Amino acid sequence: MKKEIVTLKDLAIKLNLAISTVSRALNDHPEISKSTKDKVNKLAKELNFTPNIFAKGLRQRKYNTIGVIVPNISHYFTSIIIKGILEEAEKMNYRVIISESNNNYNKQTEMLNAMVQFGVDGILMSISKVTKSIDPILKTLNRVPIVLFDKVSDKVPCTQILINGEEAAFNAVEHLINIKKKRIAIIKETKNSYTSNKRYDGYLRALKKHNLPIDENLILSTEDISLIQGQKMATTLLGLKNRPDAIFAITDNAAIGAIKTLKKSNIKIPEEIAVVGFSNSLSSTIIEPNLTTVEQPGKRIGKISVQYLIEEIESTDHLINHKTIEIKTNLIIRDSSFKNY
Repeated sequence: MKKEIVTLKDLAIKLNLAISTVSRALNDHPEISKSTKDKVNKLAKELNFTPNIFAKGLRQRKYNTIGVIVPNISHYFTSIIIKGILEEAEKMNYRVIISESNNNYNKQTEMLNAMVQFGVDGILMSISKVTKSIDPILKTLNRVPIVLFDKVSDKVPCTQILINGEEAAFNAVEHLINIKKKRIAIIKETKNSYTSNKRYDGYLRALKKHNLPIDENLILSTEDISLIQGQKMATTLLGLKNRPDAIFAITDNAAIGAIKTLKKSNIKIPEEIAVVGFSNSLSSTIIEPNLTTVEQPGKRIGKISVQYLIEEIESTDHLINHKTIEIKTNLIIRDSSFKNY
């Protein structure tokens, strides 16, 4: 049997009060007496009354709700960012609706439309790597504020929160150079990835600074920067006549895949080939040897993203000064790139 939803009107009829009086009593309005508030709240509790936030939002044209769109909720780094988003949103009295695009362009577009239909006040978004066009994002941006985080695009005129990927990669590769590695391979994503491009730029800058040659055979790209692809890419590198003495992978998964292949081939890590990853995932301390990796402050990215989005939502200034906020990272050195020889 379908349960009946208790409305403001039901409460008003039972208490012989105006609907507006009941509404103001529930919202603790100063003009409503304490006795009336007590009666209304008592009955609301007895009847399990739940306020309709969408009806309230429609009247006020504000729902105190933000939408979040990410490529993959189960991704470790993404889950840490979401935790930061939820904590900060709750602190600022905002609700959060979360959805994932599954790295599907059409679904990402559907999610943008759905968020607007749900009446969110703003959207936090990490762009899918298969985004064909930014037009749907630009159209949505004309209706509600959008802040991009982690997977961003310099083609979208909005505030963007990300790590300093170029600097982080530069520091990781320079660490390998400092431990006397000279033939450093990189495992990265294909050219359409903003994040990968930034990390690749850092890799190139480190080689150029230390006058190391750029060998195209050591630059490997893949659509799916996964553990399996890390294994395959490492196999390719081991097949070279002039092998690398270090591997920098732009994700921990690819780096861990590389370690698995190196161990299977009885390569000494880091003596023969050192490995550095990116993310500081849980797996980085489970794999043997423990993985040297770039630690990304995901929770901080989530919190800062919420702060900037809500600032735009609540701003009365129509000319918002969009910013690009780069969050600093730390290189965590472990056994995959350092040993006391």
